[in-house]
Amino acid sequence: MTKLSDDELLDELGVEQDIAKINSHSPRERRIIAGFEEIQQFVERYGRAPQNGEDNDVFERLYAVRLNRLREQEECRVLLTSIDYQGLLKASEVAPVASAESMDDDDLLAELEGAADPSGITELRHVRPRAEIQAAEEVAKRDKCKDFDRFRPLFEHAEGEVKAGLRQTRPFGKDASINTGNFFILGGQLAYVAEKGDEFKAPNGQPDARLRVIYSNGTESNLLLRSLQRALYKDEAGRRLTEPDAGPLFSETWDEGDIESGTIYVLRSLSNLPFVVEHRKLIHKIGVTGGKVETRIANAAHDATYLLADVEVVATYKLAGINRTKLEGIFHRIFAPAQLDLTIHDRFGHPVRPKEWFLVPLHVIDEAVRRIRDGSITNVAYDPNTASLVVRAQ
Repeated sequence: MTKLSDDELLDELGVEQDIAKINSHSPRERRIIAGFEEIQQFVERYGRAPQNGEDNDVFERLYAVRLNRLREQEECRVLLTSIDYQGLLKASEVAPVASAESMDDDDLLAELEGAADPSGITELRHVRPRAEIQAAEEVAKRDKCKDFDRFRPLFEHAEGEVKAGLRQTRPFGKDASINTGNFFILGGQLAYVAEKGDEFKAPNGQPDARLRVIYSNGTESNLLLRSLQRALYKDEAGRRLTEPDAGPLFSETWDEGDIESGTIYVLRSLSNLPFVVEHRKLIHKIGVTGGKVETRIANAAHDATYLLADVEVVATYKLAGINRTKLEGIFHRIFAPAQLDLTIHDRFGHPVRPKEWFLVPLHVIDEAVRRIRDGSITNVAYDPNTASLVVRAQ
């Protein structure tokens, strides 16, 4: 029997001699091949080349950038051509992929730089850690809040307090604590921490807790405290709303919007609207003026703000050195749960929802004014169920 050489024996057995060559690849070449095989697996799974776009998964974007890098480098094309059964290295035969150079530098460095250097083409050195990706996904995953009606007034109160200057918005980094009842601005939306579970230790040893967070658009998410912290840190516009503060209502210094002497007035409507007639003794409008109340209400019957009807003055309180904006904001915060939800049409037929009308007994308004004068109004709210002022839980 003729003695066969090694190569002839391999030919007889049908064994591809290229195997020996593959086994002789350098570690760097093996990494390049492994990275290319990941792209091939993606194509097999989805039936298309990976695409680069903001809406796509971070790993698809990574594969798209990596594929572009492989196409650009001749040594990579030579190395991979024999296994490119899908024709991925021939850009004209696959779906177009955006060039890596067209990406924002920060995005490329933050998420996809692992493919920028062929020596580490499969190393995800600058891709976000899985924990951070999970945190972002946790924040982004939101469900419809089925009991949003419970929280809607809280958002309206908080927004009113910000406008009135009773709350401030501050960068989150200055205070990273998160507790039940806190308000934040995240992604341009107001977020409210409705519930906070028991604290436990995260894998890194830091305290963590499960939160129920309600958003002003009527959605909610169940996420970890650390996830919310990460999202607020990352959001350049992320803010914390401070707790409401009455601030100086009476002082010897004057700011824009202050009045040297003014009047808090309480009005009762003489409207013939059925609801107003039925609750006339409870429906009151609270306002502040630096002039005469009579002048302020002279044209009430022609003004939708006054329900297009005459009014009667049932109480007035003289005050000096008033910050009008803050004072009105305090009344709106306190009596927001009892704000009158009534829509009327003005003289032109346009629907109008008058503000500053509340379903509140006169004696409660009187108590609120007394508390404003003695400074005890902070953290006081109106409870519609008991028709009284109560101290809010801290």
